[in-house]
Amino acid sequence: MTSGEKLTLLSAKFIQQQMDSTLVTKGSGFDIVGDIHGHADALERLLARLGYTDSGDGYSHPSRQIIFVGDFIDRGPQQSEALAIARNMCSKGSALAVLGNHEFNAIGWATSDGNGGFLRPHTSKNQTQHRAFLDQLKEGSTAYRSAIDWFRTLPVYLDLNGLRIVHACWHQQSLDLLRPHLDPQNCFTKAGFLAANARGSAASTAAEIVLKGPEVALPPNVSFFDKDGHERRETRIKWWDGAATTFRLAAIGVDPDVLPDTPIGSDYAYGASKPVFFGHYWLRGTPVLTSPDAACLDFSVARAGYLTAYRWTGEINLNAENLVAVPAAPG
Repeated sequence: MTSGEKLTLLSAKFIQQQMDSTLVTKGSGFDIVGDIHGHADALERLLARLGYTDSGDGYSHPSRQIIFVGDFIDRGPQQSEALAIARNMCSKGSALAVLGNHEFNAIGWATSDGNGGFLRPHTSKNQTQHRAFLDQLKEGSTAYRSAIDWFRTLPVYLDLNGLRIVHACWHQQSLDLLRPHLDPQNCFTKAGFLAANARGSAASTAAEIVLKGPEVALPPNVSFFDKDGHERRETRIKWWDGAATTFRLAAIGVDPDVLPDTPIGSDYAYGASKPVFFGHYWLRGTPVLTSPDAACLDFSVARAGYLTAYRWTGEINLNAENLVAVPAAPG
């Protein structure tokens, strides 16, 4: 049995234990951590604030577990260290994790398309986005291959007793479309990953929504430049915000003054009976609770923001007092 298969079995066993649970006991629960992006120092400070200690074989808590929402890599200066902390916690059962779009992209970068290229094309743009990971783990090295193997063991989502975890968007229709392409632990099968990278396919569209967020076309003659300087004619939307019903209110990363109050519809609105936690959206400023039932935990640690967690102990309606955050740099 390979190390990757062992990790898969350990993760599957722990996930099933949590899904079979019918009660979150007083003082126990999950601490859900937002996008890390190679900032191991901030992760260690956050774990300490949450009461996790390292006894020499990885961080753990006597009555709680971490859940990582994905995006461990790219951007930051300590990618190997951040991965080591997270992988160790997952392997010993003190953490769970889901796949982020950066891990999805990393697998695609490393996977042949069968025609002399790769599932994620090695373009200059893609290489720039992925450069920190490739440089720090030394593309092709044993450590690099081991990281890619671990990414393959990460589920696309977790639907646990009382809460849900996904990287970018809980959209039931897209999750249902992906179901035939996932194994019983919600990880991509080999064929499923190929399908999710077949541009224009239903599986690829569904994977984009779940891992990168839903996008809607902007009005004619409206565009903007994203944080990486790329021109966009579509925008991601605040699917978690029930009041974000127009372009002006719902668009992310766009000056609202250039957008109309045209309705965008409610195809992606979240209305389930249990809360969902996610990352991905590079929110800025002091961490706040985005919704009583849908909490974004990405507050831009890789842009001098905060690494943020939510301490969940069984509540249906989320409480801002349960947010815990540390700044990217100690102060």
